[in-house]
Amino acid sequence: MHRGTAPRDLPLALGSLLKLAAPVVVSRLGIMAMGLVDAVVVGQHSSVELGYQALGWAPTGVVLTTSIGLLSGIQVLTSQAIGEGRAADTGAILRRGIAYAFWIGIVAAAVLAGLGGPFMHHIGLETSLADGATPVLQVLALSLLPILIADAGVFWLEAHGRAVPGMIAMWGANAVNLGLNLWLVPGHSGFPVEGAVASGWATFVSRTALLVFVWVLIGLWRESRPLGVFSKAPPDPAAAAEMRRIGYAASMSYFVETASFAAMSIIAGWLGALAVASWAIVLNVAALIFMVPLGLATATGVFVGRAHGARNADGVKRAARLGFSTTVAVTLAICAIVGVGNRLIAEGYTGDPAVQAVAASALLLSCLFFVADGLQVVGAQSLRAQSDVWMPTFTHFTSYLLVMMPLGYVFAITLGLGVMGIIWAIIVASLLSAGLLWGRFLWRVSAGRTLPDAR
Repeated sequence: MHRGTAPRDLPLALGSLLKLAAPVVVSRLGIMAMGLVDAVVVGQHSSVELGYQALGWAPTGVVLTTSIGLLSGIQVLTSQAIGEGRAADTGAILRRGIAYAFWIGIVAAAVLAGLGGPFMHHIGLETSLADGATPVLQVLALSLLPILIADAGVFWLEAHGRAVPGMIAMWGANAVNLGLNLWLVPGHSGFPVEGAVASGWATFVSRTALLVFVWVLIGLWRESRPLGVFSKAPPDPAAAAEMRRIGYAASMSYFVETASFAAMSIIAGWLGALAVASWAIVLNVAALIFMVPLGLATATGVFVGRAHGARNADGVKRAARLGFSTTVAVTLAICAIVGVGNRLIAEGYTGDPAVQAVAASALLLSCLFFVADGLQVVGAQSLRAQSDVWMPTFTHFTSYLLVMMPLGYVFAITLGLGVMGIIWAIIVASLLSAGLLWGRFLWRVSAGRTLPDAR
């Protein structure tokens, strides 16, 4: 499709949503599979090293997710351009996104590597925990640049409905990560470090491999050249500013949410080594599960964005409704699986009986927030796809920063509920966030604000 051509009819059947969502979900699961492999291999090596890894990942996850949020304008603007019949402009969107990702990656890596260590030593953790987590954090900081540039390409492909190449690239990188973890973490390879730090180096190499895979696949797509991927992007300050505007709001939203969950890791650290290891398992499983509604949210956002760009108000409503109902069905099924297999999941992470017991109970309780957590991310993406970018930020600020963080401390520390207290705080925050976001969407629908000219 070239500039000026009319957009194709927007398919909004369940099959159409799942056709795009399925490879996106598999790709997102691939992101978390890296963390899962890291946690399982390190946890089997040493429960102490698992704690170091969890604490090292906490601030790294905040910086990474915040940085990814800055790139969200790539997918939103690409989807809207396709809906408007301006697919030929999307190559320029990608090229601007690549440059943006490069500088974000440089700054993020420098900040995390330079300030992460002192931060770990000044938040009340035991000295041994902070000392063990710091080198893990510093190695992970190096991997921010390749993962951000790779994600820019993945987001662009998904907006074009081409999620399979991103999925292939992600699982190719997972194969690299698995092999390196099994080789390096036990310390039998002659590598100068082992455990969590060695796993961090495996992450760096696998993310670099992901970057290579993504850009090879983009280069092999025959439409890349006609879309302008290999042509210099013309100066367009307005388009660049809009990309940043969308990214700023999404980034702040992601920062608040991930920082709040990182704070839960710190609270677990205050509870001691048993709590932080148990929480590490729960957090990793919850994050893995979250990739399913996150993939559904991406697909929903693409359809909502195209309908928004095409000024199709009915299409916006139908796409969001389909995303909502599908997310409810899928997350309820996940709850059933976790509820039945919670003990087996905990045993798969560690052989420590004490950690297994706490983690199994916490996983069972976590089933109460999986549905709400899924609905809030689909709701947020449905709003961002319409360029309504600040309401999700406000909602996450209220739900996670003002509600979840204080409740986590009160429930876990003051009331002595431990890891269970952390879970209860997440349940309350997720329900509040989902309610606010979908309330906003329904207000937009009732007020006729689903079209570009109605903002």
